[in-house]
Amino acid sequence: MPPVLTETARPSRRRTAERKSKTANQEKAVASHALEILEQHVLLDGFRIVLDHERSRGSYLFNAASNSRLIDLYGFFGSMPVGYNHPHFDDPAVQKELARAATIKVANSDIYSPGYAEFVETFSRVAGLPPLERYLFIEGGALAIENALKAAMDWKVRKNIAAGRGERGTEILHFQRAFHGRSGYTMSLTNTDPRKTDLFAKFKWPRVSNPAIDFSLPQAEREADVIAREKKCEEEIRHFIDERGIDIAAIIIEPIQGEGGDNHYRGEFLRQLREICDENEMLLIFDEVQTGLGTTGRMWCSQHFGVMPDLMAFGKKVQVCGVMAGPRLDEVPDNAFRLPSRLNSTWGGNYTDMIRSTHCLRIIEKENLVENARVVGKHFLEALQQLQSEQPIITAVRGRGLFVAFDLSDPKKRDEFWKGLFDRGLLV
Repeated sequence: MPPVLTETARPSRRRTAERKSKTANQEKAVASHALEILEQHVLLDGFRIVLDHERSRGSYLFNAASNSRLIDLYGFFGSMPVGYNHPHFDDPAVQKELARAATIKVANSDIYSPGYAEFVETFSRVAGLPPLERYLFIEGGALAIENALKAAMDWKVRKNIAAGRGERGTEILHFQRAFHGRSGYTMSLTNTDPRKTDLFAKFKWPRVSNPAIDFSLPQAEREADVIAREKKCEEEIRHFIDERGIDIAAIIIEPIQGEGGDNHYRGEFLRQLREICDENEMLLIFDEVQTGLGTTGRMWCSQHFGVMPDLMAFGKKVQVCGVMAGPRLDEVPDNAFRLPSRLNSTWGGNYTDMIRSTHCLRIIEKENLVENARVVGKHFLEALQQLQSEQPIITAVRGRGLFVAFDLSDPKKRDEFWKGLFDRGLLV
């Protein structure tokens, strides 16, 4: 029997440890250099994280800046559909297809391809929401909203012209604490952090109070409170309609407000908005850029409430942004989804994103990930509710699927809490 070497006497293991230490230090140096280069030209106001793409996998982000893993509950602002380096993408044929797609950026608006058609077919089959069967694809969630607004304005103004009321109907009714983007028309809707909208030109479109459920209240008081605030909001909406109804093209709402504070609505309220739009010749627009593609345990959050919008904006997890339009648009024959060049862009969405999205959609379908989001989200919610009962610092636990949140008493405690989680390997 050969002599047994102690840990310190094993030169091969010692050299391996030294190599690992050297490699880790080299990687930290590379990460530090990346940050130094970026800081010369870019405002670095995000996380001090440098992504190691190769070593990130599943729910784990590998941070090259600290040479450590993080459990990622952030997911690139909720835009990660299947995690890091899903095994599906290890298939050489899949890698070849993605690499080929990345070599050129196709102008999908004018040049068509089998890859584009395959994406549209897969998206329609896996994530389609009949009767919203007309699609527009574009790069960026804000531009998806922009084009939904343009389609609504076009529809309303053409109706007003046909009725002899003139070229009117471009206002969009929206809600306090809404976030719909940071470009053009969306600046007139977004009203969360004033740093994102102050001093930029905006329209004075009708803005109403936000009757979100107050989860900080005891269960016994919660329903009466939200019903009272829904009634107040309805009065505000009807006041604007009485005042300038023919000028209002649409009502837009996030089925759950994201940046505004994870604000949830009752299904009764969303159904009431549907009725108001039907009664007053307005379109209902749902912004599902953040809530869509399974996050809430249904493919689209609106499916929880049985409410069908006329226009729905999507993005983030889909990887490609855009708008779905329903049959009500066809009350105007030459609507924006039928008239050539009325809504358009150079790229018509991103071809490489479409190829990747096709594969992500197949994974979601094959692995039943929407149902998984419901099951795992329920576990998260129940565990947080239990924690809330034990730790008074945590309040207002709420969630639908994996769209889960809770409150802390003030920004200082929130920041301390966040850092504590980060230091323990959890990114939220």
